[in-house]
Parts: sequence; C-alpha cells; structure tokens
Amino acid sequence: QLQLVESGGGLVQPGGSLRLSCVASGSNLEHYNVAWFRQAPGKVREGVSCISSHRGSTNYADSVLGRFTISRDNAKNTVYLQMNSLKPEDTAAYYCAAVWPSYPTGCTLRESPYEFWGQGTQVTVSS
Repeated sequence: QLQLVESGGGLVQPGGSLRLSCVASGSNLEHYNVAWFRQAPGKVREGVSCISSHRGSTNYADSVLGRFTISRDNAKNTVYLQMNSLKPEDTAAYYCAAVWPSYPTGCTLRESPYEFWGQGTQVTVSS
C-alpha cells in the first residue's frame, strides 16, 4: 500500500520560495502519476501541478505556471514542488496524491483518478 508524507511547508514572505517534498513508502513512486493539490480556507481543492510516470510529462495550473516546478527523484522515492515568487493567494494546505495510471499517458489535475493522498502541509505567504 502506497503511503505519502508531505513536508516543507511553512511561513514565507511574498516573493519568497519554498520546496515541498512528497516522500513515498510501501511502493515505488516512479510508477505512479503524482500531483500536488491545494486547498485554501473556504475554497475548493484545486490541482496545482502533476508529473506522469510516462516520460515525466508535467502539467501546471495557470495560476502557478512559470513560478512552480514539479520534479521527481526516483532514488529517493520523492516528488518535489519548488515554489518561487510566492504570493499571498498561494496560501493553502498542500497535498500530494498518486495513482497508478491505467494508460501510459500524461497526468491530470482533476482529483478523481488519484487514489493515494498525503495528510498535507501548510503554506502561508504573508508579510
């Protein structure tokens, strides 16, 4: 059974950077599509970025394109989300999620396919 643990959240000033980590155990994460989602208070959870097991293709929400970068380190069984130029509107709880893809295609930012979820890490962007 795949288990995911996020870390790296915290308080950062606008314009600052954070790197979130999603460490997997129980299975080899390189075979899974992995996504980062976030949920701000009073808002629906939204997909931020994902990386596929197939060729490592990536997707980003328009709101983070050019500022966030998703990557994998298969040797560490970890997926990262590098967040630069952070804005107050990036404040949210961030979750990583994974799914063993049915087909060798790219990944989606929709929640529905993802079967395994972490507990989340809080990111607060404030001066």
